Amino acid sequence: TFHSIFSRILRAEATFIGFTSQFTIYDTADSKSLLRSIIKEMGLDEKTYKPGVVQARISNAKNHLVTPTGYAANKEAYEGDMAVKMPAIRDIYVRYWERCRQADAMDFDDLLFYTFLLFHNHPEVLARYQELFRYVLVDEYQDTNYAQHCILCQLMKDREKQHICVVGDDAQSIYSFRGADIDNILNFTKVYPDTKVFKLEQNYRSTQTIVSAANSLIEKNQRRIRKEVFSEKDKGEPIGVYQAYSDVEEGDIVINKIAELRRQENYAYSDFAILYRTNAQSRVFEEAMRKRSMPYRIYGG
Repeated sequence: TFHSIFSRILRAEATFIGFTSQFTIYDTADSKSLLRSIIKEMGLDEKTYKPGVVQARISNAKNHLVTPTGYAANKEAYEGDMAVKMPAIRDIYVRYWERCRQADAMDFDDLLFYTFLLFHNHPEVLARYQELFRYVLVDEYQDTNYAQHCILCQLMKDREKQHICVVGDDAQSIYSFRGADIDNILNFTKVYPDTKVFKLEQNYRSTQTIVSAANSLIEKNQRRIRKEVFSEKDKGEPIGVYQAYSDVEEGDIVINKIAELRRQENYAYSDFAILYRTNAQSRVFEEAMRKRSMPYRIYGG
């Protein structure tokens, strides 16, 4: 990942940025804990200045490469903080930044920010890594943020020597809430004008009916890289859409459907699979199956 590579670079070059090579990396809980104590020290109300919300705003600033000084001077940021009744965020950010430095610690966002600052302030260090990383491959490029894009631009400055290949799908960009910037992939060919684009348009997993339905939805995106996705599998059955009022009702709909198909088609339990996105979602289905004494097995979690 970006974070693991950059943490290795930062440990090797720590003295350039005023850290030791043994610096600590704060996880989300450590970061929130430090913010909580800063909020308390400043006599602010924790109900207004929720550590999670403050952390998200500071994280967003760092991912846009905005220093505490830059944040404090930014009228738009201050007005945004005023609008949510948190005008002291700029002061919290300054203290948080200083306290991390005093503790010889970085949070996850710092791993990106300090790598950018290292390369920006020390061209001789950047030159070494440009020489080392002649070929760069980035996967899931639609999930990269502004800071990651800027660091790649630093490494790829010498277009004669450097080579970059990214893999991604703008239609799968779902992480804007945590800083992903879809412009990185949409504007890639403008940033790197000699780019060759290879479109992988054949879907090997789904029926043509499912692919066509997906295409019809994706076509509604105003800004996109055009693709004609197709499948050579059978057309397949029509897609069924069920609307549930709650997760509990959703569980009941799915389990009732399994019971109905077993009665009508004589299927075995092992003929069915329920796919869900996050582990927490399995509970509703489990409870619905237990109510009907239906056996089940959970895979991968």
